[in-house]
Amino acid sequence: MVAFPSMKNGMKRFVLHRSEDVSGTSGIGTVAEGVEFTSGTVALTWLSSLACMAFYGNIKEVEAIHGHEGRTVVKWLD
Repeated sequence: MVAFPSMKNGMKRFVLHRSEDVSGTSGIGTVAEGVEFTSGTVALTWLSSLACMAFYGNIKEVEAIHGHEGRTVVKWLD
């Protein structure tokens, strides 16, 4: 088994919370659920009627793509 730097932390769950829906697609409030794996890889699924799942290299990529200049934030559950 390969040891990752964050191995001691394990997986962490989060939600994306959106205060303003710039695109008019996903709404406001909790719009997505995700998990950051021990490796740093992130899986994200949307809660809208256009639900899909995507994978990202790390949480910074999620924030850069979906953050909409601070209108959407990551809220850690774990």
